[in-house]
Amino acid sequence: MSGGSEKKAYQAQSITVTFEARRCLHAAECVQGLPEVFDIAKRPWIQPDNATAERLAEVVRRCPSGALQYELVDGGTGAPTGPPRSPAVPPGG
Repeated sequence: MSGGSEKKAYQAQSITVTFEARRCLHAAECVQGLPEVFDIAKRPWIQPDNATAERLAEVVRRCPSGALQYELVDGGTGAPTGPPRSPAVPPGG
């Protein structure tokens, strides 16, 4: 999930997911939220055809760094609207 600085696009019929490796915090919201789509053992590691666009967009919006974004074929986007969020750190952690 890490490495290059370019943004890669993974296209399905109704949604395109983009991933920018240099921004990834490895919070694993994606792989935990939709393991059938986000699987680091597979190539390509993002398989957007394995879920509905609605469900995929929901999980992509959980990405705390904004490394994952989406664009719906009908024009809707999942670009972050504010600064990147940091993962919550428990007290004393």
